[in-house]
Amino acid sequence: MSIPKTSSHHKGQPFIRSCIFTILFIFLIPAVALSGKYESLDVKIGQMLMVGFRGLAVDGESPIIEDIRKRHIGGVILFDYDVPSKSPVRNIQSPEQVKSLIAKLQKAAFVPLLVAIDQEGGRVNRLKEKFGFPSTVSEQYLGTTDNPEITKKYAKTTAETLAHLGINTNFAPVVDLNTNPDNPIIGNLGRSYSADPEIVVRHSLIVIDALHEKGIFSAIKHFPGHGSSTGDSHTGFVDVTETWSPMELTPFEAIINAGKCDMVMTAHIFNGKLDPQWPATLSPRIITGILRDRFRYDGVVVSDDMQMKAIRSYYGLETAIEMAVEAGCDILVFANNSIFEEDIAERAAATIKKLILKGTISDGRINDSYMRIKKLKERFCPLPR
Repeated sequence: MSIPKTSSHHKGQPFIRSCIFTILFIFLIPAVALSGKYESLDVKIGQMLMVGFRGLAVDGESPIIEDIRKRHIGGVILFDYDVPSKSPVRNIQSPEQVKSLIAKLQKAAFVPLLVAIDQEGGRVNRLKEKFGFPSTVSEQYLGTTDNPEITKKYAKTTAETLAHLGINTNFAPVVDLNTNPDNPIIGNLGRSYSADPEIVVRHSLIVIDALHEKGIFSAIKHFPGHGSSTGDSHTGFVDVTETWSPMELTPFEAIINAGKCDMVMTAHIFNGKLDPQWPATLSPRIITGILRDRFRYDGVVVSDDMQMKAIRSYYGLETAIEMAVEAGCDILVFANNSIFEEDIAERAAATIKKLILKGTISDGRINDSYMRIKKLKERFCPLPR
């Protein structure tokens, strides 16, 4: 009996199909799964959270590592001093220690972390000389001197220091106007370049450019202006209704128009001229109305610490999160250094998810923030594909 010429073809089909399936299983299916994990709701929520933690070192049992791995938090913030326990031991001890700490944090992350610090210079200076870091000067000193070359020198040193450590986000420069030199949290600490918007913008752009040259994001703060306050939002309610001036918006608008703005940090101040009900961080009128609509800013908005008393003492966690997200905040900071709540990332993520399931916050609103964060990170922190 003759054998059909096609029999060898038919015998080979199962083998070919098996090879194709194996290739798909090895390469395509994991890629789809990876993409699904990357774009999941839990990841999107996690990317909206930045958390502070305790420890000079971390391992697989550290709570912050669990937050990174299980809750996919998008960022961490480092401090040199632990305020709740009044301890000089927090996250910073030496250049080598900080570099090792950050490397281990990043290794645990599926999506690269924003590793943030408040390295303004002068009084607000987490990387101090006593830990082996270069000396700094205040923004007030630089603004008073008003010498671009001096500002460039210090900005370059700061950027190089941060880059060497692996810190990719500096919550600086402060662009608040020094309209009240006795302001307990801005002017009195030398944190403002000047009461003159032109000086503030000139030196801020120098700092931002120096950071960008080393692949570091900046966050201008504190929108819509904290310089005229007579109180400190770390310690309670701050009302600037009678002291605030529209001129305080000028530096923010100028830096946005220059195309140099990575992030804008909100202030927890109450300004009845701009919103008669909510403080700026929780205000749709201020964040969406002014920053998004009027200034046409579509970059990342990051809150000041949500655990500061100006928010924590007057609003519950759910209300604060709901209003901040609805107002237009993309990243919520829980610094864990006004109070320490080890489970704050878990609670915050669960709260956001609850608000989505209730229909209070839409999937689209979360996706908007996620896409802004993703776009930002892709500039200096290549993301998984």
